[in-house]
Amino acid sequence: MDRIEAMSVLVAAVDTGSFTAAARKLGTSLPTVSRKVAELEAHLNVRLLIRSTRSLTLTDAGDAYVAACRRILEQLGDAERAASGEYHAPRGDLVITAPVVFGRLHVLPVVTAFLAAYPEVNVRLALSDRNVHLIDDHMDVAVRIGALPDSGLVATRVGAVRHVVCGSPAYFASHRVPSEPAELSEMACVSFDGIAPASSWGFADPNSRTLKPVAISPRLSVNTAEAAIDAAITGLGLTRVLSYQAARAVADGTLLIVLADFEPEPLPIHLVHVGQGRAPLKLRAFLDFAAPRIRDRVAGIGLA
Repeated sequence: MDRIEAMSVLVAAVDTGSFTAAARKLGTSLPTVSRKVAELEAHLNVRLLIRSTRSLTLTDAGDAYVAACRRILEQLGDAERAASGEYHAPRGDLVITAPVVFGRLHVLPVVTAFLAAYPEVNVRLALSDRNVHLIDDHMDVAVRIGALPDSGLVATRVGAVRHVVCGSPAYFASHRVPSEPAELSEMACVSFDGIAPASSWGFADPNSRTLKPVAISPRLSVNTAEAAIDAAITGLGLTRVLSYQAARAVADGTLLIVLADFEPEPLPIHLVHVGQGRAPLKLRAFLDFAAPRIRDRVAGIGLA
């Protein structure tokens, strides 16, 4: 039995949903597909598929084995392309996740340029402010903002962003510009928090750099940075967001940053991926393409 061929047949059957469709895709006969899968199950002494008249369902063992087959076939394809000099032609599907606003503003433009440069790669970009689990959620690479926990992930730093406090010129025209964080307790604020209204903002002591909370009394609490920025632009009060979220408003002068000397340490931005074995060619191509471009975009914000 040619196990690589049998793996390819099994994966094709799972991807197409039936032996008939797999035979059509592979240009072979239905009995050949059925025999190859049966030989593989006999070799492993385990049932991989539950077959009905309308569908194929993977068993638990089959689900794990098919995932391993995909990795083996992908690595084999990468090795063959590398041996034949096809370093310039990665192919296949990539799944990428990034925070919503950062992803839309700075990852999506890089992804579209990558797709133009690599026509045989397809990308699914999942924008979410939740830190998804790369393995459990079947992600190839993630953009993470903030300190990374110790893990088996491989990380490439591409920049950093700041927590900035900002307000509109109209607000500062009728209120004082704060010189110390403690003054915020007496000023109108717009709180941005995803779950519950924030009752304090943390600031760094310029001497010790330790974080100290400063109580705020929000006039308005919202659950998205865009809403907080829009409200601050109207002159309702001060808000605190990440520097890339406020970059456009700061650049066009509708928001002004204050209390910069008291900001916490910048949050690092990383590209992370699972570090088990040699990364697939398509992933290596994306990392090499994306890292310098995202780094340039973050630096170009002028706030990080």
